Amino acid sequence: MSIPPPTTPPTGARTALVTGGSAGLGRALATALVAAGWFVITDGRDADRLTRAAAEWGSAARVVPGDVTDADHRRALVEAVTEAGRLDLLVHNASTLGPTPLPPLARLDLGALDDLWHTNVAAPLALTQSLLLLLERSGGALVSISSDAAVEHYEGWGGYAASKAALDHLTLTLGAENPWLAAYAVDPGDMRTAMHQAAFPGEDIGDRPLPETVVPHLLALVRQRPPSGRYRAAEVSPSRQPRCGHDRPVARPRDPVRRPPTAHRPDAARGARADPRRRAAAGGDRHGRDARALPRPAGIPAGG
Repeated sequence: MSIPPPTTPPTGARTALVTGGSAGLGRALATALVAAGWFVITDGRDADRLTRAAAEWGSAARVVPGDVTDADHRRALVEAVTEAGRLDLLVHNASTLGPTPLPPLARLDLGALDDLWHTNVAAPLALTQSLLLLLERSGGALVSISSDAAVEHYEGWGGYAASKAALDHLTLTLGAENPWLAAYAVDPGDMRTAMHQAAFPGEDIGDRPLPETVVPHLLALVRQRPPSGRYRAAEVSPSRQPRCGHDRPVARPRDPVRRPPTAHRPDAARGARADPRRRAAAGGDRHGRDARALPRPAGIPAGG
């Protein structure tokens, strides 16, 4: 399938860049943003799958196949955003789970850890650095898809969890350093995705919710514009009205960065302590390999 020709947003349309949009949470979020009138720029390593998704979005989206760890690809994304003329929302959704079956840290290959770090930490930071000025001009928001593995300790999840903890820290530090920026690290919770399935080979994950169920909470977070911080998607009420009475994010004065709750254990809240790994594999897609929508740990990013 051929990639659709580049398109530009209608005058005044809000623009979002969602990495990993070919499947999983990234695709579900991109679809919802398009339906809400946004212009969406997104990417994915699987060009065919990305093209199929683009067919649903029509001229309301621009797709850029590629890997976020590739500097040339990141430049192409920045170019696409620059041509759009504005950036209201940057979502770091693309990520990698690392080697599966998930190995204990004692056996984690350092080359695999390096890959985790480049995909889940360095690439998002590099992209943010390149787009920060455009975000500032629009009074935009930064959302990094996290995982409860970033704040809990699950056997086998050490490499992935460390990368997500680092991404959380970078995201919230960016919010502290740039008072105008609404910066959020979001744990989406368990999701039925390819990455989640990769984390639990041979297991039936049909009881996990679809990524589409998380999207209303992400949209509500961006719309309501609470203080920068780490949030569980399930704790953000889609029915709550935004502070300014409309659905457009508005630049706010300096807000204190919200500290992560001391007892962040979605497993316990959901009665899943018996199998914490399930929670750790929350699902999302992975940006980077053929199975971009690879499942992630609980709150695993859902890249595309």
